[in-house]
Amino acid sequence: MQTLPATLPVLTIMAVLPLAGAALLWLLPPLRRYARLLGLAVSLAVLAVGVWALSMFDLSQAGTVQLAQTTPWIPSFGAYWALGVNGLGLSMLLLGAVLVPVVLLASWKEVPQERQALLTGLVLALEAFVVVIFSARDLFLFYVCFEAMLVPVYFLIGCLGGPGRQRAALKFLLYSLAGGLVMLLGVVMLAIYTSENQVGFLIDTMAGNLTLSPTMSRWLFLSFFIAFAVKAPMVPLHTWLPDAAEQATPGTSVLLIGVLDKIGTYGMVTLVLPLFPEASRWASPVVVVLALVSIIYGGLAAVAQDNLYRLISYTSVSHFGFMVLGIFSGSQVAATGAMVYMVAHGLSIAGLYLVTGFVARRTGTVNISELGGLARVMPVAAGTFLVSGLASIALPGLSGFVPEWMVLTGTFSVSVPLGVAAVTGVVIAAVYVLLPYQRVFTGAPSPDRTGLGDLEGRERLVLVPVVGAMLALGLVPAPLTDLLDDVGEQASTVVSQPTAQVTASAGQQPLHEHAPLPEPRKGA
Repeated sequence: MQTLPATLPVLTIMAVLPLAGAALLWLLPPLRRYARLLGLAVSLAVLAVGVWALSMFDLSQAGTVQLAQTTPWIPSFGAYWALGVNGLGLSMLLLGAVLVPVVLLASWKEVPQERQALLTGLVLALEAFVVVIFSARDLFLFYVCFEAMLVPVYFLIGCLGGPGRQRAALKFLLYSLAGGLVMLLGVVMLAIYTSENQVGFLIDTMAGNLTLSPTMSRWLFLSFFIAFAVKAPMVPLHTWLPDAAEQATPGTSVLLIGVLDKIGTYGMVTLVLPLFPEASRWASPVVVVLALVSIIYGGLAAVAQDNLYRLISYTSVSHFGFMVLGIFSGSQVAATGAMVYMVAHGLSIAGLYLVTGFVARRTGTVNISELGGLARVMPVAAGTFLVSGLASIALPGLSGFVPEWMVLTGTFSVSVPLGVAAVTGVVIAAVYVLLPYQRVFTGAPSPDRTGLGDLEGRERLVLVPVVGAMLALGLVPAPLTDLLDDVGEQASTVVSQPTAQVTASAGQQPLHEHAPLPEPRKGA
């Protein structure tokens, strides 16, 4: 894969800004009374830098790693501060940069004033880790931030969540640490191999120089895939998610499911496929079956839920199944659709969780059986929930339609039985969105609900960019699909072509077009 260096360290700036904001809140207690304003200003600055990065990105070479910066970090260990993004990485950075200020503004009254500094600092620290993870081009750097991001998420759930927050936070942490430990074994094995063969930790170097035996490659594939399957989350490694979503604040759930869980699917595309092409091809039949199980099981479990937070979390299990199916189907159309799905899902999940949180703040409950008739007293909330739900079930004209259509058509082109099984999830999706909407928002409200107010100005402002993005992606999807098409082609080539062809093709590409790679490490 070619790598184009940046003239300015724009990605480093994008990572340092939120980390600096979090540090200021920690080191300067007087600033904490202005935590909300500081957090919003810093997050908007990060978004501005993200737009700056987009302006510097060559869209005609979206499959190439661009804005690259490679600096020795731990020379004796062979680790580098190496950042760079292709079309997929840039898309995920922009998604996170958009959702963080949305979450901070939505959380303005979500927690007491005395805890606003804690919330804001944790969200900003989390954003810094997210930027590095989605742009890291050094495996060791990726792994360190992959594990470090668990800390702010754990405290966001455990300190600011509902009555069962401590148990949910601990379950999240144990599942994530278990997946990270399995991945660590793979990283250590790769470190031993690269030390002996002078390859180094740089991902683009490893992808072109790893010559592993089939057995070793498959074991390493499993070590990385399991960690990303926990994060994704795929059945049967998903059970931490409903508990975390039920107890976390709505804003935390937006970041957790809308952005952080995409690290699972992003890691599959960015690390698993290029580093272990033969093993990816070998495992793809089993992976697509697991993806289908996630699609169907997640949908059926969502239908059975009475708690709206848990229902939305199970819909995400189903949606992640579509993403993984597209990545490992071997179809370029499906792989590109899966990556577009990653962005579209982040938008719809933001709308669903935020509106549900606004409803819960007024009614004191998210149990479907205790709600009803809210459309008459909260028409804006009802309309926004419906639009977000319809986007999640791929109504034409909204963000979810194009990616789901691409995943399904690409899957059908590879295997009709797989496509038919995946369509079952689409049918179930209509039930788990429309039935809860009917029960929560239609009909006559109970007498104690008639005095509820609709969304206030700040809450409406929060939802404007989310709904606007859903409409924009639904009506004009071409800019995003074009941005991700080359990356989708690279991913599908790994799964669909014999490994020898993939390796030969990769080996013909120079690793750097304008600048040489740093010298590989001489041994740990």
